[in-house]
Amino acid sequence: MKITTLMKGAALAVSASIAVTTWAADTIKVGVLHSLSGTMAISETTLKDTVLMMVEEQNKKGGLLGKQLEAVVVDPASNWPLFAEKGRELLTQENVDVIFGSWTSVSRKSVLPVLEELNGLMFYPVQYEGEESSKNIFYTGAAPNQQAIPAVDYLMNDIEVERWVLAGTDYVYPRTTNKILEAYLKSKGVAEEDIMINYTPFGHSDWQSIIADIKKFGSEGKKTAVVSTINGDANVPFYKELGNQGISAEDIPVVAFSVGEEELSGFDTTPLVGHLAAWNYFQSVESSANAEFIAKWKAFAGEERVTNDPMEATYIGFELWVDAVEKAGTTDVDAVSDAIIGLSVPNLTGGTATMGKNHHLTKPVLIGEIQDDGQFEVVWETEGEVAGDAWSDFLPDSAPLIADWTAPIKCGNYNTITKTCSGQNY
Repeated sequence: MKITTLMKGAALAVSASIAVTTWAADTIKVGVLHSLSGTMAISETTLKDTVLMMVEEQNKKGGLLGKQLEAVVVDPASNWPLFAEKGRELLTQENVDVIFGSWTSVSRKSVLPVLEELNGLMFYPVQYEGEESSKNIFYTGAAPNQQAIPAVDYLMNDIEVERWVLAGTDYVYPRTTNKILEAYLKSKGVAEEDIMINYTPFGHSDWQSIIADIKKFGSEGKKTAVVSTINGDANVPFYKELGNQGISAEDIPVVAFSVGEEELSGFDTTPLVGHLAAWNYFQSVESSANAEFIAKWKAFAGEERVTNDPMEATYIGFELWVDAVEKAGTTDVDAVSDAIIGLSVPNLTGGTATMGKNHHLTKPVLIGEIQDDGQFEVVWETEGEVAGDAWSDFLPDSAPLIADWTAPIKCGNYNTITKTCSGQNY
């Protein structure tokens, strides 16, 4: 991340803390649970700033239920167990009414038991592996059927890819997503020997031998692509090494699920030009709603700052929460959770985001090609919004499961065959 970006983020955090002391005690508290240091700060700092902007905008409108909003920011520092500790702090010491937070699935799963124990409410704004639906979390990022599966379909149908490298950071999101993708590819007739799977730790920097293996795997006469679930700052040396070994997007295209405009703003994009990313929003999308959002963001955070998909998911989640609080007439978690289901708000691509009974949104799916200016040119998109699926149809244990948090089911993993709620309600 650029030094100017980090300095700007620090300044915003300081200004927010100063502002908090000037507000009346009777506020509605909004918790912000994002890593501002460590390997995920490159991605999460921007989401903290997004929530601060949304809080400021809402207060300019007169607040909520006659009260001002107060942002309470904590830093779990890319330390996954610390997410649970900081989440508990927000709920028990700061008494926040809602939390916007987490990026990695391991951080979400760390805080999830705390949310359910204390009946907290969190909006999670990043694409994830599915296989979960908690009554205390609203998933505003993409499920696999809204990102990973369409990306593979695009590579298979439009680029005629036959061999597949599933490369990810070694934690739950890449492993579960790749398990789903492996099953999906095999259902499409892809042989096991045409699927290569590789995992690396967070912050991994020595990519020379792995890229050499990918290059060799892709040199055996079949069109090859990399499906990347690599997260955080490990992406910088990954793409650099692709360039060092002369692998271009024409040779072996990479489609990434965790590389967006913010990550690209931190390093030379030359080795990335032509590679792909699958998201549900890009800054380059032309719509009046997006133009207005970008203008507000640059006025708040600085002209050099960019927007990205998890920012849009944060924005949508925030707007839905505000609408649900107004509808319920209270910030009570159960009342808000009931009120939000079925609500719709405009997304930034010109469509509508609707919260489903399974706590997942409807979303368009976009494939973007990286340009030399760090932006994306949309090369493929769905005709309309796709409803998020909490449970994959391609895993045998998950196929019969649905999530439905409305009466009479009120279950995150309802088995449609046995007509029972399996185990814990998520």
